[in-house]
Amino acid sequence: MAFRRASLVLSLLAAFGGQALALPCAPGASPMAYPSTQKVDQRDDYHGTTIADPYRWLEDANSAETKAWVTQQNKLTQDYLAQIPERAAIRARLTQLWNFERFSVPFKEGGRYFYSRNDGLQNQSVLYTMKTLKDEPRLLLDPNKLAADGTVALAGLAISPNGKYLAYSTAASGSDWNEIKVRHIDSGKDTTDHIKWVKFSSTAWAHDGSGFYYSRYDEPTEATKLAGVNYFQKLYFHKLGTSQDKDVLVYDRPDQKEWGFGAEVTDDGRWLVISSSQGTDPKNRVFVKDLTKKGSKVVGLLEAFDASYSFIDNIGSVFYFVTDKDAPKSRIVAIDVNQPDPSQWREIVAEGEATLKGANIVNQQLVAEYLTDARSVVKVFDLQGKALHDVALPGIGSAGGFGGKRDDTETFYSYTSFTTPTTIYRYDLKTGRSSVYRQPKVDFDPSAYETRQQFFTSKDGTRVPMFIVSKKGLKLDGSNPTYLYGYGGFNASMTPGFSVANLAWVEMGGVYVMANLRGGGEYGEAWHQAGTKLQKQNVFDDFIAAAEWLIANKVTSPEKLSIGGGSNGGLLVGAAMTQRPDLYAAALPAVGVMDMLRFHKFTIGWAWTSDYGSSDNPEEFKALVKYSPLHNLKPGTCYPATMVTTADHDDRVVPAHSFKFAATAQAAQAGPAPILIRIDTKAGHGAGKPTSKQIEEVADKWGFLARTLNMKPALPAATAQAPAAPAAGGTQ
Repeated sequence: MAFRRASLVLSLLAAFGGQALALPCAPGASPMAYPSTQKVDQRDDYHGTTIADPYRWLEDANSAETKAWVTQQNKLTQDYLAQIPERAAIRARLTQLWNFERFSVPFKEGGRYFYSRNDGLQNQSVLYTMKTLKDEPRLLLDPNKLAADGTVALAGLAISPNGKYLAYSTAASGSDWNEIKVRHIDSGKDTTDHIKWVKFSSTAWAHDGSGFYYSRYDEPTEATKLAGVNYFQKLYFHKLGTSQDKDVLVYDRPDQKEWGFGAEVTDDGRWLVISSSQGTDPKNRVFVKDLTKKGSKVVGLLEAFDASYSFIDNIGSVFYFVTDKDAPKSRIVAIDVNQPDPSQWREIVAEGEATLKGANIVNQQLVAEYLTDARSVVKVFDLQGKALHDVALPGIGSAGGFGGKRDDTETFYSYTSFTTPTTIYRYDLKTGRSSVYRQPKVDFDPSAYETRQQFFTSKDGTRVPMFIVSKKGLKLDGSNPTYLYGYGGFNASMTPGFSVANLAWVEMGGVYVMANLRGGGEYGEAWHQAGTKLQKQNVFDDFIAAAEWLIANKVTSPEKLSIGGGSNGGLLVGAAMTQRPDLYAAALPAVGVMDMLRFHKFTIGWAWTSDYGSSDNPEEFKALVKYSPLHNLKPGTCYPATMVTTADHDDRVVPAHSFKFAATAQAAQAGPAPILIRIDTKAGHGAGKPTSKQIEEVADKWGFLARTLNMKPALPAATAQAPAAPAAGGTQ
């Protein structure tokens, strides 16, 4: 039972450093005409250094001036994209490729199985249930019915242990704000329960199904709900059939505004396990409450905030955790809640060469998921830590799932690679055998493509891996249009995975490259820390070294190389293009954190200081201002063709980051390459984005690159006529 704590590991940023290289522009070249953007005389003092912020007014997304600017910029971008003849064919082929059946990993609770399914072009996946694997699945919840345009998404769910109720969270227009409702599983009807102002929360049912635990913030005002700072999260218990104002406060810390809380009830119903996070730092605290004792208090179990502790399961008073305490690549320990001192811990599975990412107890065995050079390896141990066997995976890729109860004899997992659509397997723990449960069929030939892993050397000598995906028989003559993707932050691991968007890119004749940069979690906590705060420049050095390797080895050339990334990866792209604009022909920074001096002043931005530091700190300010994308755009420089993407409801990385960066880049651009911004409506940071909006955005991105990199994609003739548009509703 992996701990489902509310995580603030928000996809965001990566940092960069150094001075932009001003490139001479081609003779006679002139930048395109951009809408006029007003400048104001806003200056801020940072520890004695004055920093101008002339586009501060764009931080007010609700002002008439900002809305007018958004309208003008979107018109400029759409007019430009409309001139790209390849875009329609790309959109048609994307629609065709996207039209395949896909499934989530099933799980079992309360005597029922649950899973989600998308028939191909549905905007949102649909939730189904069944009593046995042989039963006809029954539709339980169709999010497509919640909004005609598909912009209300299922953000989370929890089934009561008695199998009677579904608590489900929805998010509208891509916002991080969730609402929780309850559905009676047999009748399919919603109860009157309705919880609001939930964000970054787990939902944990009481063992008897009487109600559930959840975390929320105080209700914001209409003016602040999308940009206001989120502090003082509180943990509540909601009793079924009562109004939210009757919910019982279980735990809060008015002395600690940054602490967030995620809760889980153990399978035996005895313990409430509370994980307390502080921002996006992987370290956490753990508190417990004995639910069998009336009036029992929440007490500290692991309060040092010295490592990451992920709860697996308990056997009586003995709790099993995955932790990186004294083990940067993580290990499994057993802790008796009656003797929690570290001297009394039992090490069950020691730290190894591979990075341990998570574990579950199923069939009285530990099923542990590892990464070896960013590729999945799954090992099975007994409860004393004796290695039993590995789970045989279909190839070099990514596996996930393996959930279940301690006495279950089966589990399910997913497997995917860059050229393998996500396939669902049933794993029999008695026999150690896997069998295909659901296998999608996509309109492409995987044998026509190849993936290789390449290691390269970064600026300081660090060995860094990347995956290169292309059609077979790639010619190393420097002529290949290439898309280099990266993230490098918040302990997030970039692993092989199937993507219709990336498949279409490679099918168009492009090369897709994913670099495993420092700041991620591929090699454990030491790898993560090597790309944080004052060492953030390592992330950008890794990315630049990847680009240089691709050019030096004639995979591509500066005229054919593009870079992309979202959120934290958007910062990465913004930093890379300001530091080395000579390396790339095009840049696609998506929902990126671009103002490294003010990011902590909006919504949950303060939480990212664990990775970035803060401009409030004099030493960290010096590092931040060196790579902050917004502050390193230099007037008179030739920047690569750039299309910034963001959304009006992004309350994770507020769109002001992208607004200010685009306005500054347009003013600075000395060459003819366009600097555009694409601002989506009724959309947010990315989670829950309808299929129709995903297709439109990818078509615009690949169309932009096709024009910039002078591509002539040879798409299948069948794309001349696209399949029907995504349906608003969903059926089996």
